[in-house]
Amino acid sequence: MKDLPDFRARSRENVIVYISRMLTNEHHAEESQYHDLIEYPDDHYRVLFNPQFFVLAAGQDQPSKSQWNSLKKKMKRHDDQVFVFKDYGETQDADQRYYYLDFGFFAHRL
Repeated sequence: MKDLPDFRARSRENVIVYISRMLTNEHHAEESQYHDLIEYPDDHYRVLFNPQFFVLAAGQDQPSKSQWNSLKKKMKRHDDQVFVFKDYGETQDADQRYYYLDFGFFAHRL
């Protein structure tokens, strides 16, 4: 596995504001689909969000790779210091299904 960059922690409140904005699909609903933020010791984050963020076509039961990539690009457009991990996925929390995406903020300006 390729080495990851160093990350710089940001205040939890600022990260939640940022990611909540990213998880608002203004074409679908005005409400953010953000659910929870997990912080890791290396200062990267995992966001859990509601599947309703993605608008799925008829017969589609999962977001496409293109939809995931669009979310990643949106995150990078809004903060050029964000690093978005390639992996993403789905998880269960009690009886609710969520998608997750990991990201961090570069410790050093590029």
